[in-house]
Amino acid sequence: MIPRRIKRLFHQMSLGDQSYRFLFEPGPADEVVVFDCETTGLSVAQDDIIAIAAVKVRGNRILASERFEAVARPDAKMNPEAIKVHRLLERDVEAGRRFMQIIPDFLHFVGGRPLVGYYLEFDVAMVDKYVKPLLGIELPNERIEISALYYDRKYGNAPAGTHVDLSFAHILRDLGLPALEQHDALNDAIMTAEMYVALRDLKARGVRISRERD
Repeated sequence: MIPRRIKRLFHQMSLGDQSYRFLFEPGPADEVVVFDCETTGLSVAQDDIIAIAAVKVRGNRILASERFEAVARPDAKMNPEAIKVHRLLERDVEAGRRFMQIIPDFLHFVGGRPLVGYYLEFDVAMVDKYVKPLLGIELPNERIEISALYYDRKYGNAPAGTHVDLSFAHILRDLGLPALEQHDALNDAIMTAEMYVALRDLKARGVRISRERD
């Protein structure tokens, strides 16, 4: 696997549209963007983004007033199983713009800030489907995975055979955070931002999350 630092340098040299060089410039100090997508299904190759939301976090403050929200009209057909999850029907998204029209606004919102998410790899891969045709590169931003932060605080020193639960609902409960209605892009982004702030604080104080003894 190519080291991320080398890959980033290659992307910077390969950038197709130089007006997006801001993606490689450091964002404001101690700021990240937490984001979430809802999609027509779980295939990166065949499915499309139908909703995306993001919020900025500065230090330990969630800047709820500085958020990004958009609904997109997909080319792909809605997967019935995905509809059961996000409860968005075709009529709910038919008035939205195509995601290729939305992606420039999203990139300007993110800038050079690190991206934070829960199982972020999938959401980034979905966004990259639209970034690559536009810029010729993938998103160059640093990525911070919430489940990895949680694992480090709770299971990083666990003995072999310890039961591990990295589900979204479990992390939320374990951190004592309020649950909003899940599988709504903005709600999920806000809850993920709350997890990030809580886990960041625990790490700064050197506090681990207690585990029940097996």
